[in-house]
Amino acid sequence: MCVFSLHIIMRGGSDSPPVKFNRSQDHHELYLNLIRWELDDEMENVREKLQNWSKKRLIENGISLFDLIGKNDGWLFGQRIIKFTNKKKNDMGFHRFRQGDIVLISKKDPLKETPLEGTIYSTSRTSIKIVFSDTPKDIRKHTWRLDKGANRIAFDRMRDALNSIFDEDGGVPLRDLLLGMVHDPPGTASLIPELGGVRGRTTTYAHDLNQPQLIASKAAAERRLTLIQGPPGTGKTHTAVRILESWSKMDIGTILAVADSNVAVDNLLEGLLARGVRVVRLGQPVKVRENLRMATMDAKMENHPLRRDLDTQLELNEKLNRRISSMKGKEKGLAYRDIKKGWKEIRRIENQIRDDILDKVQVVCCTCIGSGNEILDGRRFPQVLIDEATQATEPASLVALTRGARQVVLVGDHKQLPPTVISFRAEEKGLKRSLFERLVDLGIEPLLLSTQYRMHPAISKFPNQHFYSDRLDDGIKSENRLAPAGLLWPDWDNPVAFVPVDGGEVVSPDGTSRENPAEVSWVIKILNDILEAGEITKKDIGIITPYAGQVRAIRNSMSEKLDDVEVKTVDGYQGREKEVIIFSCVRSNTEQNIGFLSEMRRLNVALTRAKRGLIVIGDPATLRSDKNWRAWLEYVRDSKFEAWHLLGMN
Repeated sequence: MCVFSLHIIMRGGSDSPPVKFNRSQDHHELYLNLIRWELDDEMENVREKLQNWSKKRLIENGISLFDLIGKNDGWLFGQRIIKFTNKKKNDMGFHRFRQGDIVLISKKDPLKETPLEGTIYSTSRTSIKIVFSDTPKDIRKHTWRLDKGANRIAFDRMRDALNSIFDEDGGVPLRDLLLGMVHDPPGTASLIPELGGVRGRTTTYAHDLNQPQLIASKAAAERRLTLIQGPPGTGKTHTAVRILESWSKMDIGTILAVADSNVAVDNLLEGLLARGVRVVRLGQPVKVRENLRMATMDAKMENHPLRRDLDTQLELNEKLNRRISSMKGKEKGLAYRDIKKGWKEIRRIENQIRDDILDKVQVVCCTCIGSGNEILDGRRFPQVLIDEATQATEPASLVALTRGARQVVLVGDHKQLPPTVISFRAEEKGLKRSLFERLVDLGIEPLLLSTQYRMHPAISKFPNQHFYSDRLDDGIKSENRLAPAGLLWPDWDNPVAFVPVDGGEVVSPDGTSRENPAEVSWVIKILNDILEAGEITKKDIGIITPYAGQVRAIRNSMSEKLDDVEVKTVDGYQGREKEVIIFSCVRSNTEQNIGFLSEMRRLNVALTRAKRGLIVIGDPATLRSDKNWRAWLEYVRDSKFEAWHLLGMN
C-alpha cells in the first residue's frame, strides 16, 4: 500500500476512511486494497484451517465433514444433484453448511488434490445435497470429504467495478456524486435524473402505501439519488417493490434490482411477480427459493421456443463425441471440426435465448455481486435499486451502480448490522462502512419509513426510544399481538420477559466461540413449554444468540422433533421475523466482558425480530457493564418485565 493512500485512510489521526474523495484515484487505491485484504484473509483463513487443524477440530468447528458417500439425486436445470450421507452413522452431526454455500469436495485433502466445487442445494439431519456444474466421476466408488470454499468471483467483480468508477469514461453517470466530488451532494442528489424525456411522464403510485412510504416513493421517481431508511417492521421491501413497479410503468429501460443476500433478492422477486411485473432472476437456481425458480434465467431458457433447436444441436454433438473414439485419420479430423462448429452454434443459440429473455423483461433481479455477471455486459440499466444497502460493502454496491445508473435508490437501515467483513484489517480500515452510510455522512438525508407493523408496542418501545430517537409510530395495536400461552409472562398485556441467569459461560470445544449450558437448559425448557401450550407452532418461534458455539450447543440439546425450530446467530437473522423470539445472551463472567454483544446495532437487531413475544435470557451483572444493555435492563426493571418468578419453577 502506498504512503499516500495510507495517509488518505488515516487522516486526522483516525482510522476512519474519508467521506468524500477529491480524486477518483484515492477512492480506487483505498477500496482496491481493502477488497484484496478481504480475499487474501478469507483464503488464508480457509488454507490455515485445512493445513493446521486436526480432523477432530475441523469436525467440532462444523466446517468439514468426512466419510461421506454420494449418489446421484436428480437434476436442477441441467446441473447434477448429488446426495451425500455419512458412511459410518445415520446423523450428519453438527455442521455450518447452509443452502447456497460454495463447498469443496475431495477424496482426502483439498490442498493436495484438485477438489470439485459445488453449491449446497439442501441440508437435513441425515444428508446434504450438492449441485455441481460438472458431474463428478466415480461418485459411488469413493468416500468423500466436504469443506467450505472461498469466493473469488466476488473480488473479481468488485475490482472491475472499482476500475469503472476510477475511469472518467467508465460508464458511471453518477460517478462524481457517488465519490462526493460535487460541490453540494444533497443538492445534486435531489436534481431531476437525466433519463431522456422523463420530465413529461406521469408516475402512478400504489394505493397501499402509508404517508412516509408514499413520500419515499415520490422522491424515488423525482430524484437522481434517494436514500430510504427502513427500521425493523416498517415495510422496507414493500416500499422497494412499489418503487420498482412505478419505475416499470415509466418504461425508461430495463431496471436493475439488487440486494446483498439471496434471501432479500427473493423477497423483491416475490413482490414483483405478485404485482404482475415482467422479471427475470439471475443467479444459480439452487440459491433461489424453490417456489420462485420458474422466474430464473435457467427456467426461462428451458421453456424458450428456441430450446428445441438447442437440444437438437447438443444431441448431435454428444452423438459425434461418442463415435469419435472409433474414427481414424481424416474422418477424425473432420469430426473434431464439426464438434467445434457445433459448440459455437450452441453458444450462439444460448446467447440468442438469453438476449431475447433480457429484452422482454422490465426488471432484472440478482445479488449485488450477481449484477457483475458477464451476460449483462454491454447492457445499460438507467434505474437501479439496492435493497439491504446497509449490509453491502461499498465495492459490492458499486458492481450494480457501474451498469449505467442514472437514477438510484438505496434502501437500508444504518442503525442495524453493517456489512459482514471477514478480514479484521479491512474492517478496521473502513470496509464495514456501507455506501449508504457514507452518503448519509456526505449530508444526503435518508427518508425515514416511520410506521412499524411488526412488534407489539411493548417490544418496539425501547428500540424506538434508544435507536431511533422516538421517531417511529406503532401501526399495530396490542390487541393484535396477544401474549402467547406457555410462559408465565411478568405482564400478560406486554409480552416481554427477561430471565436472569447467573454464570455458565464457557469456551466452546473448538476454542473459537462461546457457549452457556445454563442458558441452553432455559432455552429448551421455555421452547418446550410454549410449544406444548399449542398456540405457537415450531415455525413461529425463533432462537437467536450472538455466538455460533451457542447455536451448536442449543441444536445438540434439541430432540429430533424440534428440528423445524430455527436456531441462528443474531447476524443471520437480520431482516427476519417470528411470532416469538428466545434470545440467549451467553456472556456471564466476573470480568464483565460482553464481547461483540456490545455492538449497539446487534442489540437493535436482536430486540426487533419478535412480533408477539420476546424472551431474553442473560446475566444482568455482566450485561450491565455495557451502557446500551444497561439502558435496556433499566427499561425492563421500570416496566416490571423481569421474570424472577420463573427461576423458582425450574
